[in-house]
Amino acid sequence: MTLTEKQKMLAGELYNANDPELQADLKHAHQWMARYNAMLAATSGERRAVLRELFKAVGHGATIRPPFHCDYGFNISLGHGVFLNFNCVILDVVAVTIGDHTQIGPGVQILTADHPRDPEVRKSGLENGREIHIGKNVWIGGGAIILPGVTVGDDAIIAAGAVVTKDVAPGTTVAGVPAKPVRAG
Repeated sequence: MTLTEKQKMLAGELYNANDPELQADLKHAHQWMARYNAMLAATSGERRAVLRELFKAVGHGATIRPPFHCDYGFNISLGHGVFLNFNCVILDVVAVTIGDHTQIGPGVQILTADHPRDPEVRKSGLENGREIHIGKNVWIGGGAIILPGVTVGDDAIIAAGAVVTKDVAPGTTVAGVPAKPVRAG
């Protein structure tokens, strides 16, 4: 059985992002973002209702302050009480899960989209994705970047501006570029 480009994308395999089905999904998400990002004056409940139109899951009390940007939206799952501040970006070519009561500062980027390391394969234009899982009660400081394939454990703290390239153990605080564990102060 031959997989569609969308099926390949969702499976984390190499896929062609210019596929017409994926382009239609992107257009749909862009139209949704235009509407959502015009809702700054709306209540959290009104915005949450619109999040539920696109996202895979939206927990009770989850809030995203616009502007917000994503690739598709349908791969994003937010737990209860999740908060994302202004100007966050989630490139969700595969699953992004954010656990209950996680707080995410402004300008954070959560990036599942990845590219082949082999230059010949990369030149073909194919790409892939690696899932990101963020646990419960995590705090991610403003401007942090979470790279493809990372899992952040419950109760972890990601310092502002950190670039997270590897998994973060539960209860650990990481900072820097690349992010490394820091001692509790």
